[in-house]
Amino acid sequence: MSTYEILRVRVTAKDAETLRALLREARPDVGGRPRQGDDGSFSIEAYVTPEQTAALEREGVSLTTLDEDAAATGRERQAEVGEGDRFAPEDAVPHGLALKVTDA
Repeated sequence: MSTYEILRVRVTAKDAETLRALLREARPDVGGRPRQGDDGSFSIEAYVTPEQTAALEREGVSLTTLDEDAAATGRERQAEVGEGDRFAPEDAVPHGLALKVTDA
């Protein structure tokens, strides 16, 4: 499995229009909705590569790194997920529109 670095950052802009312009131009992968700070600034969390951070840096915008390796955090969370349907009885037969296939 190849690994790559993804940063989780908080992008904070001085106002809503600056944040909108940034999101339109840089098109980062964002998580959640923008939040307004007490000082009138707007912020949103984004997932970017270290190279993409340069596209986010501009006048009236600050970046705060929240997670240095969000990809590793994601892989750790995926390892916690079980397989199968834990709510199905052990003798459950699948239903649906698929064809029933028997092993030869």
